[in-house]
Amino acid sequence: MTGTVKPTVVIGAGPYGLSVAAHLRGRGVPVRVFGDVMSSWRRHMPVGMCLKSAPDASDLSAPTPGYGLADFSAASGTQPLTGHQVVPIEMFVRYGQWFQQQLLPDVESEQVNHLDHAAGRFHLTLSSGEELETGTVVMASGLNGFAHVPAELAAAAPDGPAPDGLVSHSSQHRDLTRFRGREIAVIGAGQSALETGALLHEAGAGVRVLVRSQARWGLPPKEPRSGVLSLLPEPNSPLGPTWRIYPFSHATGLFPYLPADTRLKLVKRVLGPLGAWWLKDRVVGKVPVLDGHRVVRARREGDKVLLTVASAGQTHDLVVDHVLAATGYRVDLSRLGFLSPELRGKVRCLAGWPDLSTSFESSVPGLYFTSLTAAATFGPVMRFVCGTKFTARRVSGAVAAKAA
Repeated sequence: MTGTVKPTVVIGAGPYGLSVAAHLRGRGVPVRVFGDVMSSWRRHMPVGMCLKSAPDASDLSAPTPGYGLADFSAASGTQPLTGHQVVPIEMFVRYGQWFQQQLLPDVESEQVNHLDHAAGRFHLTLSSGEELETGTVVMASGLNGFAHVPAELAAAAPDGPAPDGLVSHSSQHRDLTRFRGREIAVIGAGQSALETGALLHEAGAGVRVLVRSQARWGLPPKEPRSGVLSLLPEPNSPLGPTWRIYPFSHATGLFPYLPADTRLKLVKRVLGPLGAWWLKDRVVGKVPVLDGHRVVRARREGDKVLLTVASAGQTHDLVVDHVLAATGYRVDLSRLGFLSPELRGKVRCLAGWPDLSTSFESSVPGLYFTSLTAAATFGPVMRFVCGTKFTARRVSGAVAAKAA
């Protein structure tokens, strides 16, 4: 490559952005990374939360060994986590920052304010005012912009969810102790809803978790087999210890070849709302989890929220001080405000998700999507840190091949 080659631009400095950039640099591809390192994990997840994944499924991907979570622990003089120990968010953030400092010390905290495409090139404007041009952009902005709040809550939050308002999204909170002594309704059935419920309870809030169907819990680790049973193979999947999940983490490259309708159904249904096994004791018998309770509508009454809730064929009202929607994320490229409307219009989508090639490239040559935005093509593993390994290798290989 010559000195005139424009660097590949990676937008986002979370697990996927850092992993892809590290692999690109490992292949000798010039790269510039823009974003606040681990910002979503530092700013949009409450203190006290833990990763749902086990330690050995929580590594960022590097082109060479020595940069896993255990390596970070050794380098920082702490005892490495093993087996099924939980990984605190704060520890994972420090690990991501260490990974960046070791492999990508020149990450730029600038934000991309505008991204356009014309004449086969991408044109970017940064928050500093700098303008640049490149032939390759990797989108790794994670969950940013995709927080979903059900329409039923809209009347109580006409200006949208806000941490200081009556309705908020779980991604808008860092410190839940602010709700001490207040009555909170948490909406949702997944890990975020159930763990938020536990943290609110432990912070001294009155909390109820409203679940449309039924809260489910992961199975605790199995005892090691003994005798002849120990000779039988067991599934070793970062997504769960069952053969049913195994293909989604070990055959990710085959997922794009499934029919589109099948992929969409699997992304929605596989690894759906589920509380981690280690969280169950902090919730059951301590936090009211109301199964079969669906919010029909919400409205403001003074400084409180009146929820109309359907349950067992009837409706009743529930008055709370605040509603916290732990209702997940929905991919919608129009919510990425820095993408020009013209560029968004060029990206072929499938039910709102970018329709990608087997190398993560969109219908716009040189524009790659990773993490959650790639889930409809590569499956539910893209929602987890363990998906960085496959993604980083596949994207960096494709970009390097084009640059050669």
